[in-house]
Amino acid sequence: MSGFFATLANMAWLELSGLISGLLCVWLLIRANIWTFPIGLIYAVVSVIVFFEARLYADVVLNGYYVLMNAYGWYYWLRGDVGAVAIEVPIRRAGGRVMVAAGMVIVVGTAVMGTAFARGTDADLPYWDSLIVVASFAAMWLTARKYIENWILWFGVDVIATGVYLVKGIEFYALLYAVYLVMAVAGWRAWRARLTS
Repeated sequence: MSGFFATLANMAWLELSGLISGLLCVWLLIRANIWTFPIGLIYAVVSVIVFFEARLYADVVLNGYYVLMNAYGWYYWLRGDVGAVAIEVPIRRAGGRVMVAAGMVIVVGTAVMGTAFARGTDADLPYWDSLIVVASFAAMWLTARKYIENWILWFGVDVIATGVYLVKGIEFYALLYAVYLVMAVAGWRAWRARLTS
């Protein structure tokens, strides 16, 4: 029983560190500050541990993806498409074709991932968890490319994730995603004011 309480104490500490690094990461993103990416790496690593313990395996996959996308976003925001020259990538619109493709990826990806986790693992809430993950994949890609529509997807993810994490008893992460809802609105407004195209 003492091992259970030790694990519980460690999880609360990890959840709290995830809450703090997650809030800082999004606060920096709202300001289009490149430091969002190294802080995002810390958040992603902590979250892998928390979600593995909660048996939300799709979220484990998501946070592994966040590690990669934070590295990509860090590079892209520094170098853009040109690669060799440091430039500031402007905030821009994704366009209809990109958003339709993102929507299709979300629907198909959720069905495939949810089915795989439902049939092949002991995952809890496999379809809801998979929806959070696949929509977050799309939102993170839009974020790394500095498309303003990322905030719309993040808002939807935040609504769903808050509910899932409350159901799973991961209160710090439920709180984090509830705050993210407000931050997504603030991010949309801040980026819209800086939109160049």
